[in-house]
Amino acid sequence: MVVGVLRLEFAIPEARSLKDRRRAVRSFKDRVSHRHNVSVAEIEDVEKHQRAVVAVAMVSNDRRFTDSCLCKIADEARQARGLLLLDQGIEWL
Repeated sequence: MVVGVLRLEFAIPEARSLKDRRRAVRSFKDRVSHRHNVSVAEIEDVEKHQRAVVAVAMVSNDRRFTDSCLCKIADEARQARGLLLLDQGIEWL
């Protein structure tokens, strides 16, 4: 069993309130969880209206497959509307 966790740190420059921030982050989380068979959660900076940290977790039996999927999600994060990807990293459990 392989567990991969992708950590994504975003800036949300257009957010003027927590409501704007939640809308942008929720849109990204919903899109990723529906397109890929992964779990997505916001893990840090939940009260800062121009920052967000999101974790994407995936479990499989093949590390290469998991790595490929998490890299695709990171690519999608770079293209996410309203979000600016600042940092990313993959941790293996």
